Amino acid sequence: MGAVVPRGDQIRRVGVVFAGGPAPSANAVISAAVSSFLEDGREVIGFFHGYSNLQHYHPVTSRLLPDKHYRILTLGDVRGIRNERGILIGTARANPGRAVSGPADLDDPDKTRLLWNVYNALVDLGIDALISIGGDGTLNTANLLVELQRRMPPAARRVRIVHLPKTIDNDYHGIDFTFGFFTAVDFIAKEVQNLIADAMATSSWFIVETMGRKAGWLSYGVAIAGEAHLVIAREDVDDTLLTPGPGPRFLDPARLAGRIVEVMLTRERRHDQHHGVVVLAEGLAELLPPTLTGQGTQDAYGALSLGSVALARLVAATVADHYHAATGRKKKVNGVQLGYESRCAPPHAFDVMLGSQLGVGAFRALVEEGLDGHLVSVSGQLELRYVPFADVIDPESLRAQVRFLPPGSDFHRLARFLEARAEPARDWTPGPRQES
Repeated sequence: MGAVVPRGDQIRRVGVVFAGGPAPSANAVISAAVSSFLEDGREVIGFFHGYSNLQHYHPVTSRLLPDKHYRILTLGDVRGIRNERGILIGTARANPGRAVSGPADLDDPDKTRLLWNVYNALVDLGIDALISIGGDGTLNTANLLVELQRRMPPAARRVRIVHLPKTIDNDYHGIDFTFGFFTAVDFIAKEVQNLIADAMATSSWFIVETMGRKAGWLSYGVAIAGEAHLVIAREDVDDTLLTPGPGPRFLDPARLAGRIVEVMLTRERRHDQHHGVVVLAEGLAELLPPTLTGQGTQDAYGALSLGSVALARLVAATVADHYHAATGRKKKVNGVQLGYESRCAPPHAFDVMLGSQLGVGAFRALVEEGLDGHLVSVSGQLELRYVPFADVIDPESLRAQVRFLPPGSDFHRLARFLEARAEPARDWTPGPRQES
């Protein structure tokens, strides 16, 4: 009887790719993952700037070069960086699977060309396993690479793939909280508290737009921690905020402004408070009429570039008009976009611990568990879990399923409860500033 080969020994060279937007604690994830493999006598390659170089690989005309397109990482590269800002190997939004929208497309050589370029680059460099770090778009790419290899002949070389979930939006199925979420919430919440002080001093209002394309987790966290006076995300949009009548219905800026003005007048009437901050999730922009978003640009995933819409400024101007119409008085209403400032903020201890566990989880998934096509997750007291891609990917669209903030859930109700509570009266507060 032959000797038993320990599971994972065939994985000698590992690649690491980080794609999509930055997130606090990115370096904790990378450091923990790389250190785990290096300390076990394995080799790790860090690919620079996501898939931007990998997807254009060609064995003759576009080979990948060390220290230009990738780096063979050492312990010296990753020691002492778990609390550092930024991303050691950089990132990009290049999307090699953009043309694939269903299982049939995986048999189309044109639609899978960039994915095959990635696979061939990995094989050319002797990569046995790939650690994918990123958001839902990056998860989609990781799954497509797994599915592509399942269609190869049995004797073909395989590259195992595990994915570590990353997004400050926290809209991931398969994990309770994504690394960087709490850091981003805290950073933006402190900005909101600064704006509240400014609003009080100037008798004005701020409309704050936070990140959160599909789900309202970040905007709600910011509103709760920052003590904002109202928060609205995509999950809150109902008939009362949509354009009336038959046919396609969109988010009605006038109705949204009306909701905000109601809060402004209620605070004046009940508490003699003439200032405040409203938090809006940026994803509301995708629900606006095309006449307001038609000039917006698209990102690498074909989605509306939300920053180009300037949601906060648009809503602020509409709110100012509605307030004047309702009261006959002018009110200064400012639109502010927050989010990019938080993506490379110094990470919280919790995010460093969470990111480190996910990084170690990549090693344990590949070497100790012998897994392929799994998402590394944690639950409870940072207990590792491994979730098959099939559990978080729609089999028909081959896209990751978004985890929305459930209306009526305890987290959702927390913000609603805090909004509705009467604020304690102050001994003295400046009255409303008279606009000229």
